[in-house]
Amino acid sequence: MNVQFEGRNVLTDLHALIDSQLDALDFGVIAFDAGIVVRRYNLTESQATGVKPERVIGCHLFTEVAQCMNNFMVAQKFLDASEAARPLDESLDFVLTWRMRPTPVKLRLLSHPDIGLQYLLLKRTS
Repeated sequence: MNVQFEGRNVLTDLHALIDSQLDALDFGVIAFDAGIVVRRYNLTESQATGVKPERVIGCHLFTEVAQCMNNFMVAQKFLDASEAARPLDESLDFVLTWRMRPTPVKLRLLSHPDIGLQYLLLKRTS
């Protein structure tokens, strides 16, 4: 399956991938459940951050893993979509700053009430 960061059906396509297929993507993928606990973390994101999946999976995304995204631009959008039981598909430019040199990325925020996981995609732009 050829899943693209900008793809039209990227949420359903990502959700159908097995871990090895998720690891083969050329952009970072973090999937988390309704409790904001990380359930999937692909190899591309692990290599970009230097953080192994076993240190991330099972942790709260916005308080333990990606604190720089615990704001109105990222975390609040997921929360609002979840509370309203509405789909979310939004892209934005962002700068990662937690535990690293400032790194520009493009984020894609994806969720749907009928899919059990929410997805945060990260594409490095520098």
